[in-house]
Amino acid sequence: MHKVRVGVLRGGPSSQYNISLQTGDNVLHNLNREKYTPYDILITLDGTWHLHGKETLPETVFSVVDVMFNALHGTYGEDGKVQSLLDTFSVPYTGSQALPSATGMNKVLTKQALVQLDIKMPQHLVIETPDNIEERAFDIFRNFPQPTVIKPVIGGLSVGVTLAKTPDEIAEGVRFAFEYAQQVLVEEYIGGKEATCGVVEQFRGEVLYKLLPVEIIPQKETGFFDYNAKYNGLHEEHCPGNFTFDEKKELERIAGLVHTTLGLYGYSRSDFIVSRRGIYFLETNTLPALTKIASVPKALETAGCSFPEFLDHIIGLAMARK
Repeated sequence: MHKVRVGVLRGGPSSQYNISLQTGDNVLHNLNREKYTPYDILITLDGTWHLHGKETLPETVFSVVDVMFNALHGTYGEDGKVQSLLDTFSVPYTGSQALPSATGMNKVLTKQALVQLDIKMPQHLVIETPDNIEERAFDIFRNFPQPTVIKPVIGGLSVGVTLAKTPDEIAEGVRFAFEYAQQVLVEEYIGGKEATCGVVEQFRGEVLYKLLPVEIIPQKETGFFDYNAKYNGLHEEHCPGNFTFDEKKELERIAGLVHTTLGLYGYSRSDFIVSRRGIYFLETNTLPALTKIASVPKALETAGCSFPEFLDHIIGLAMARK
């Protein structure tokens, strides 16, 4: 029987390089070897492609695989660029296509796409340049709800994100975020439970299967779920989370609505704050981390779905996409 040749694309010229390596490693080790032949495809930080450890050209890789499992995160892998390249060479791949990926990666474009929906989102403003940031920071402190969460407009995994409570902290946070993107997003801080909810298409007889929402509890020292808390074990994740029935259903509803409205494909994960004022949507992840400790594999396990079963399903969706 012919085995499907699956290229597992990981690494990439991104601040999320190390997390992508972990996602890719988890995928490689969980592919069903009776059905798939895995190809380890690494893109280094400088953009050089490697096949099984040997430097090569993308065209060479495309000629030897049947489908690409996109395990990249962040710049290039999640913003539509690699999707456009794969489309050019007619290589099937997992995850969303180029335009939905670019929209989902950009927090402002995501907000604009969702603004007409019946969902809450934090107040926000966009900073286009780091010029005169001290003066701008003081103005934000006086006239914008405090405290603030400061993020790069493009990015994920909470890279470059800070919580600011003073004008100096706002200025510092904006400068820090500009290290990762050309625009910076300032949002009002919404207190409450942090939650994330994944969805999987055409799974278990449902058009869009909602995974159980995960509750995220950062350590008190961090205050919120930043990059350090996510990937250095400075948090707890509970699945199912401590949510009421109505909160659970609303988290699932919004996660599905975001996925559909943005035109995403295969699977995605959306992040929320469950507050006294209601449930606030924060952002979506078009290629959520699939590391051993990540929330999507945890939610799959809670639902009784093994990780190899999930990979098999996602690869099947990629190969079936016209």
